[in-house]
Amino acid sequence: MSDGIKRLNIRYRAHNRRTRPAVVLLPARYGPGRPTPPLPLVISPHGRNVRAATNASKWSDLPGRGNFAVVCPGGMGRRLPLHSWGWRGQIADLSRMPEIVRSALPWLRVNKGRIYAVGGSMGGHETLLLLGQYPKLLDGAVAFDSVTNFYLRYNDFARSPGGRAAQALARVEVGGTPRTNPRGYVLRSPTHWLPAIAQSGVPLQLWWSEADKIVIDQAKQSGAFYRELRKRRPRGRVEAVTGSWSHSFESYEKIQLPGAMKWLGLVK
Repeated sequence: MSDGIKRLNIRYRAHNRRTRPAVVLLPARYGPGRPTPPLPLVISPHGRNVRAATNASKWSDLPGRGNFAVVCPGGMGRRLPLHSWGWRGQIADLSRMPEIVRSALPWLRVNKGRIYAVGGSMGGHETLLLLGQYPKLLDGAVAFDSVTNFYLRYNDFARSPGGRAAQALARVEVGGTPRTNPRGYVLRSPTHWLPAIAQSGVPLQLWWSEADKIVIDQAKQSGAFYRELRKRRPRGRVEAVTGSWSHSFESYEKIQLPGAMKWLGLVK
């Protein structure tokens, strides 16, 4: 416990029955045997090769300031735990997080009408897929520096640091390349789910950097996704935030997360 935050480690069974860790963050005053009014819950998917504990550490004192809970799942892809890249089983696991938290912490009451998703990089990628595949679950979503076209991203990997290794991991996780398994890459692309996202009515904020050194050429990723979403006249509020940071993980704690929580109305 620090900075008014209580950190609880729980475990859950992923889609493939493997046991995975998750970290739940709460205001420090909440606990067993204490009155617990229902809390909003933020589902926070992690970035590529980022563990749940590291992701949780980036939230600082925000849950205490805003009086909400956060769950940071460990994740599980088709084959790889830290490189899930939007596998449908992983997205289904994210959709179960409210129930998983209630089962692990039965004294904690979750406000079913205030469930949010917030993530950066691969976590933003999976936030958008969660919104597209489970549009009735969320009350709001924020995605930072996301891959929105995974088919295109595979080739772009080679132009970013560690890209060849990332391509090799993608072939393992997806089961081939975009040429040999195009459907696998398309279904992991939020662009494929644009119609459902536009019709969801869920408020969505998209952040991306014009100087991103990891998800390069964001004009063809989050930028293109935002433009296409606006053309579809989305039922929910949609907002873009652009800048020149190198990638969200470096500014996640100080800039992106506080800004997202204010936009969602979870902190003042």
